[in-house]
Amino acid sequence: MAILERITRNIDNRFWDPGSEAFPVKNRYTAGMAGQRFFKEIKENGKIFGSKCQSCKITYVPARIYCERCFERLEEWVDVGTEGTIYSFTVVYKTKSGKPKESPSIIVAVKIADGLLIHRLNGCSVEDIQIGMPVKAEFKPKAERRGGIEDIKYFKPL
Repeated sequence: MAILERITRNIDNRFWDPGSEAFPVKNRYTAGMAGQRFFKEIKENGKIFGSKCQSCKITYVPARIYCERCFERLEEWVDVGTEGTIYSFTVVYKTKSGKPKESPSIIVAVKIADGLLIHRLNGCSVEDIQIGMPVKAEFKPKAERRGGIEDIKYFKPL
């Protein structure tokens, strides 16, 4: 179930099934007004939007409703593009159960505007990753998007 989908029966909120490794859900997460618009833009248009504070001149990605510094309501939405730079990264060699992976996964913190998105990196070997490396979001085809961060398949080097 994607973030933008609504649960109409409380019995449906008990388990999230990501395939073979289901786990119990104790509470519900809502993306909020800014988060819903952020995910809607990704789903419908393949664009990443942030919200800009007119006082602090900061563009938040993911978008927020209020500025974290001055608490001003953020009314301006900005298309921040689909490119950013690697701010930090980690390499994952084991699965959640502790077994070695066939090939390592690369998880990156991508700086876009004044914010960070955490996601996967493909198209790059572990030896070639560098802080500051420019990357671009690769989106799923529109028909496959569900309204969540996974609508971005991965980031790839430019």
